Amino acid sequence: MSRPSILLIPGSFALPEFYDAVVDPVKAKGYDFRSLHLPTVGLGPGKPREGIPPNMYNDAAFIAKEVETLADEGKDVILIAHSYGGIPITQCVKGLAKGERVGMRETQFTSRNIISRSNDAAFIAKEVETLADEGKDGWRKGREAEEGEAWIRKMSCHSAISFTNELTYAGYKDVPVSYLVCEEDLVIPLKNQREEIEMIERESGRKVDVTSIKTGHVPIASQPQLVIDWILDVVGKA
Repeated sequence: MSRPSILLIPGSFALPEFYDAVVDPVKAKGYDFRSLHLPTVGLGPGKPREGIPPNMYNDAAFIAKEVETLADEGKDVILIAHSYGGIPITQCVKGLAKGERVGMRETQFTSRNIISRSNDAAFIAKEVETLADEGKDGWRKGREAEEGEAWIRKMSCHSAISFTNELTYAGYKDVPVSYLVCEEDLVIPLKNQREEIEMIERESGRKVDVTSIKTGHVPIASQPQLVIDWILDVVGKA
């Protein structure tokens, strides 16, 4: 059986290369694994801005297109999100779960191949909630944390409108979810992470596959091997 492809969805302000310490070792084990550059990230000073800035829905559409490309090649897909990335991957799942009939077209029956979605300290809002609703207090505290200062200086710009877009589709109802709990996270406090997991289980009727590690919000920087081990474990269970 062929191995699934893995797409990593970065957090807000984060560029794909921030995740190389995790992506490269997993790729070295023979997996098709890459981190995406979201449309909302990188609108830095001096760059032309035409029309309306990209929003969370643009991110979700971009992820969905990447999944569809892989699915059309006959590949199963695992989505992994960090922080903000948990919102657009939740939104994007509509019509993409493996085995889901899309538009009553039988030819589409097996071409939508998301088999799992995994979250690394990710925001998971309910339908008709926004990231601003979900995480405003924790984000303010997290930015003050000493361990995050160096990473914050590396971050790009991010389209602020994406934080106000309502989630209109609860993708966690369609696909199994794994969650990497970061117990020392100041951006999404442990209590909030546990509440998110309970909400997913309640809304989906399925247990979430939970792993806990003692790190802050960016374990790719502080404990990358733990994240690598978790990803390989998730892929092994898919």
